[in-house]
Amino acid sequence: MFRATGKSNRWTAEIDTLKCADRQRLAPETFRLPVEEMRAGTYADKYFVRTRHVLRADRHSPNVLMQVFCKASGILCGVDEAIAILKLASDDWSALTVCALYDGDCVEAFETVMTIEGPYDVFAHLETLYLGVLARRTRIATQTRRVVDAAAPKEVFYFPARHDHYAVQAGDGYAARIAGVAAVSTDVQGAWWGGEGIGTVPHAAIAAYGGDTALAGRKFAEHLPDSVQLVVLVDFENDSVKTALEVARALGPRLYGVRLDTSGTLVDKSVIPALGQFDPRGVNRELVVNVRKALDDAGFESVRIIASGGFGVDKIRAFEAVGVPVDAYGVGSSLVANHGDFDFTADIVLTDGKPSAKVGRIHKPNPRLEEVP
Repeated sequence: MFRATGKSNRWTAEIDTLKCADRQRLAPETFRLPVEEMRAGTYADKYFVRTRHVLRADRHSPNVLMQVFCKASGILCGVDEAIAILKLASDDWSALTVCALYDGDCVEAFETVMTIEGPYDVFAHLETLYLGVLARRTRIATQTRRVVDAAAPKEVFYFPARHDHYAVQAGDGYAARIAGVAAVSTDVQGAWWGGEGIGTVPHAAIAAYGGDTALAGRKFAEHLPDSVQLVVLVDFENDSVKTALEVARALGPRLYGVRLDTSGTLVDKSVIPALGQFDPRGVNRELVVNVRKALDDAGFESVRIIASGGFGVDKIRAFEAVGVPVDAYGVGSSLVANHGDFDFTADIVLTDGKPSAKVGRIHKPNPRLEEVP
């Protein structure tokens, strides 16, 4: 469901897009890290754990400068989480000097995004962890920003929870927020920034009421507070025009919007008469136009349309290029698929003040970095 904001012509955005001037970092306790296991090295690639053991056994504690970069340009995210790992799971945070960019910064490929300076044995066991969170969060943030930009100024809702493991929801939801989504679908996805999940009247609820979409909508209206903006899926019977009108008549002004989510293997009944000039499967321009016209002709001009099901950057751009009358997009699996090389790499480039990078790597200072207190 969606929460009312007093705005009659936009979908609810319970969060503000991260502003460039907002340079606050998330507190380490936000992430609920398994600190003892991280310190012990159970999450680390084994060779890092053995490296720490060898250095200590040999009483060799070189002072190094570790330099971190991404192989692709994008929207940086995971920095605050990486810093939290270093603060809480290194053997001595006070011995380290960490400089970093911020979550939400635009970065170029191979640009230095973080440096860690100090005794290597103090943080050798953490490389796997901080590189992993940077890679995951940056991938989600970058792919989400591309969709947000394609849809602008229309809003995008982050709906991939069912396409991935539940344990990634908090971090992924935060990365999506950094990228500019209007809302997320689960409370956990909003946990790091104080948001909560939104949603629609789902197919399961409609099935629970015998396939009667209007009845399911009425029950949601009856038992949920008025602050919840009712948005109803209308593709259950594969006749979205008919169902949208039934729902609008049943709920009247209580209906905030309808969601079109026709399967990519189905052709909605309303577009069958126009077959032959376009791909009729799933949610397409003709279907949206048909639903919009039917609602407007029946006096339901204020009912919004959200489109979902198979949407990504290319499909949204195609819709926007021809002015399809969608009010917002719900996007899922395309935001968590791996569409780029967002691997992060960490290299020791200085050891005890002397160049020590492997062939192909050089010390690349970045004046954009800020020291982490």
